[in-house]
Amino acid sequence: MGRFEARTDEEAGQVRVTLAGECDLAVRDQLHTVLDAAVRTSPLVVVDLGAVEFLDSSGVHGLIVAHHEARARGGRVTVVNPTGAVASVLDITGVSELLGPPAPRRAAGE
Repeated sequence: MGRFEARTDEEAGQVRVTLAGECDLAVRDQLHTVLDAAVRTSPLVVVDLGAVEFLDSSGVHGLIVAHHEARARGGRVTVVNPTGAVASVLDITGVSELLGPPAPRRAAGE
């Protein structure tokens, strides 16, 4: 069984959830618990995937469930810093587009 770590930090106007290791079926419940608590705490949850080495369908499912829970509360979940195979999984599944940062707003006249 691979290692998994989750750290939550409350910042101004958001909660940052930093994940590390492997997000798979073995940690599905732990991932859900961490993300659910974050969504209940703040309207903006930023999930940092920079140290995630493996992400399977259970991890993707956990992110999507958190997204739906946040939306139901009027909030948002975004993912940042995915790399390598993790970034590929998010791109292939469309999750990177769904949970990517919002497009920058343009000033009037641009």
